[in-house]
Amino acid sequence: MSDDAEPREFVRTSLRGARFVEVDLSGAVMRAVDVAGMEMDAPWLLGEGDALLVNGVDVAPYVDAELDRRFPGRALRRADDPDGLRAAWAAVESAWAATLARAAAMPPGTVDVSVGGEWSFAQTLRHLVMATDTWLGRAILEVEQPYHPLGQPNDEYELDGYDMSVFTTETPTYAEVLAVRADRVAMVRDFVAGVDEAALGVPRQNPWAPQHPETTLSCLHTILEEEWEHHRFAVRDLDAIAAAAR
Repeated sequence: MSDDAEPREFVRTSLRGARFVEVDLSGAVMRAVDVAGMEMDAPWLLGEGDALLVNGVDVAPYVDAELDRRFPGRALRRADDPDGLRAAWAAVESAWAATLARAAAMPPGTVDVSVGGEWSFAQTLRHLVMATDTWLGRAILEVEQPYHPLGQPNDEYELDGYDMSVFTTETPTYAEVLAVRADRVAMVRDFVAGVDEAALGVPRQNPWAPQHPETTLSCLHTILEEEWEHHRFAVRDLDAIAAAAR
């Protein structure tokens, strides 16, 4: 996505039904707009200093609070001490266990359904394998080759200096996906079980942008954010699949 695109102005223009994917709308201004039924998904909305103004009201804190209400345990994702991180990961495991059970009870093939061009349930689990390998395996543990072939990278991303061909182009069985996902979940569980205060402050290298400093704690926060955001996506899509089958 280019960062040097000139700002454009749309006046008395209908964008009804338009779909924007991976588009930078930061700083966009909308005046006298009809947004009835508009749906927006912005996982990075709540960064430091971010705001989303609707009729002059910053709604970002309300969105965050509502998501915490809908997903018990999500509020723990910003824990900054070992005990808090252990509780935060236990909450992630509990949430995913319930959602995995729900998916298993749905009609065969549900885990491979793509809703609106998004990743399927199985692909989401594969992406979380890749995210764990990136932020725990590569950034924290500094494993030279941390990636499991079944991990699902974003097509447009390239890890700094890394050969992306390690990832398979074949479609694994769901049983294979569940097995490697369970292994990566256990990796995080084991790491946070033994982490201490001193380890949390150790400097780490950002795998995507080495110029940005990280710590063990910030890498764990990224893992937690990835887990909760993709869990939200998965629940959203299971809801859509269930609704379509009624």
